[in-house]
Amino acid sequence: MITMNDEERVGRKPTRAAAISYDPDDHDAPVLAAFGEGYVATKIIEIARESGVPVLPDPGLSSMLSKVSVGDEIPPEMYEAVAKVLAFVGEMDRRYGEKILKSKK
Repeated sequence: MITMNDEERVGRKPTRAAAISYDPDDHDAPVLAAFGEGYVATKIIEIARESGVPVLPDPGLSSMLSKVSVGDEIPPEMYEAVAKVLAFVGEMDRRYGEKILKSKK
């Protein structure tokens, strides 16, 4: 899942993007998989979209994640914000799955 600031909504290139991954077999908490600003943020978002990874504008979370090092687990004080985003992504995945199943009937 990718979170970014709101710049793209108003037609400007995003200035910040963060990628979060979560594998409960490897880590106790989600991990900051990538973070970038400017051109790197644009590339993170581009690659995510090409790969079908959900992209969510959330400037507050992007700002908080800028203080975490890539590869580190998300600190407990960010759990609530990250949980909301992961719940949103889970719901998107569920809806997409239902849409695919309906189209196969």
